[in-house]
Amino acid sequence: MLRMPGFIIVAILTPALAAHEHTHPPALKLGTIRFATSCSAAAQPSFTRAVALLHSFAFPQAVDGFNAALKTDPKCAIAYWGLALSAWGNPFAAGIKPDAQLERGLDATRLGRAIDATTDREREYIVAASQLFDNFHTIDQRTRVLAYRDAMARLSARFPDDSEASIFYALALAFSADPVDKTYANQLRAGAILEKLEASQPDHPGLAHYIIHSYDVPALAPRALDAARRYAKIAPSEPHALHMPSHTFTRVGDWQASINANIASAAAARREGSSAEELHASDYLMYAYLQTGQDRAAQRLLGALPAIAAHFDPTSLGSGAPPAAGYFAIAALPARYALERGDWKEAARLGVHHTPFPYTDAITYFARAMGGARIGDTAVSKSAVAALLQIRDRLTQQNETYWSEQVEIQRRIASAWVALAEGRSDAALLEMREAADREDATEKNAITPGPIAPARELLGELLLELHEPAQAAREFTKTLRSEPNRLRALAGSARAAAAAGDRAAAQQYYSQLVKVCARADRPGRPDLVDARRMTARSR
Repeated sequence: MLRMPGFIIVAILTPALAAHEHTHPPALKLGTIRFATSCSAAAQPSFTRAVALLHSFAFPQAVDGFNAALKTDPKCAIAYWGLALSAWGNPFAAGIKPDAQLERGLDATRLGRAIDATTDREREYIVAASQLFDNFHTIDQRTRVLAYRDAMARLSARFPDDSEASIFYALALAFSADPVDKTYANQLRAGAILEKLEASQPDHPGLAHYIIHSYDVPALAPRALDAARRYAKIAPSEPHALHMPSHTFTRVGDWQASINANIASAAAARREGSSAEELHASDYLMYAYLQTGQDRAAQRLLGALPAIAAHFDPTSLGSGAPPAAGYFAIAALPARYALERGDWKEAARLGVHHTPFPYTDAITYFARAMGGARIGDTAVSKSAVAALLQIRDRLTQQNETYWSEQVEIQRRIASAWVALAEGRSDAALLEMREAADREDATEKNAITPGPIAPARELLGELLLELHEPAQAAREFTKTLRSEPNRLRALAGSARAAAAAGDRAAAQQYYSQLVKVCARADRPGRPDLVDARRMTARSR
């Protein structure tokens, strides 16, 4: 630990410091941060360590650190700012925050303001955080988030030498971005702020972390590759830091890098007892295994799910992955495993486990609807579509606008395939195009590596069923622009090209499929068997 005027830098906790705090193991590597405060010198190490943990969304441990700082220096008002942001939790988790969570944050900001921080700067931090919680019963969450963003803009402008203010302002810009804004104005502004600071603070955990989040959309993801490759090295003690690079690797289709990251993250989360984080990493891991045709590895992961779920405690504060991410993964893993492999019978009979988050229940109904439609069991499909409609309406009533739209997209996709099963091809095509356009108009949330089944890819598959290979090829091409190296999109592209008589294009896609699935099971899925055979013929 080095002391500098006005700063504490914590890169690695020494065994002596860890023993003194009684809460962290020796040599806990969190990265390096600088945060000036008016707290006592004795309270500074606990405070600074807590901020480093906060930057990696290690919220329970951050709370311990902020409380330790307050125990050492009860007048360390800025620690209540940290407790408030820890109560807010992962800011990228779409959905309305529960009242109990908001009450914790509100209490923290009230206590912080009651102490009256020594400096104007620290007071402004606390006032900014209070925007997230004040009057939450009467002011909607979106309005409060924008008020927080604007307060952080003022704070960073007033104190331009405070890099932490700039970092937290950039974070606010990123998580307040409108998911339907395809200019990505907020994300680009956030990324520019973070990248400028990164040059002088290459070991800062928040800079690498928030660059990944800022660019976690297909159009911007390549910009985050450097940060993705560094973040796990900056804060390797944190499961969330080990997982986050996979967001970028997923967006660019680097499946093996995603697999490696999530194996490490899940193992670290298991050691730490963070079941939500382990489940979240497992969802990304399942997605990557399935895109590379490693179905046996995916099956083993699915087999381990009940044991992980048995230890899942949705009432705990949790780390980077909120409780909703745990529920999401529990529903997503079996749905992905069935749908990606085309096991329609298995998809149709998946059991629904109701949760406090209706949009996670929708995953299973969507899989059941798709499975039923593909095997001609329209009774199962129609029942599931009706359930999706009810969930959409519930989410709308709860003002969960993002998730109600995602469920509406799923409902339209499922309805399209029911229509196709009933021979209503025009209605099927109309619904599928509407679903694809709606999905294009929004973005996936950080809670998921991608849609359970991309709408435009499914539009391509539907067009193949209707013997329209040229149109299907265009839809698969669009899918691959936003979801590079997806197995089903590559296979669909190859089949569409072959059906249209474009042997060169078919060969190109088959070759790419074989390359992406170099570690796939053998013989593996029929599409892979065909791809290997066609590639071998061309040699």
